[in-house]
Amino acid sequence: MEQTTIQISKETREKLRKVGRKGQTYDEIIENLLEISKKAVFFNDLDRIADAEEFIAFDNL
Repeated sequence: MEQTTIQISKETREKLRKVGRKGQTYDEIIENLLEISKKAVFFNDLDRIADAEEFIAFDNL
């Protein structure tokens, strides 16, 4: 895997360290956070759709 260097503050690095588990790399921590973010966006979209009543429930067909 090709690697790159990104600049982050020491504060952000410490936050990442606290989020991660022992033995995890920063890459693994960031990947996990991205997956969590993707799921949160999905569920927020579902809530928005449900609130706007932009769907037809299967049991109403």
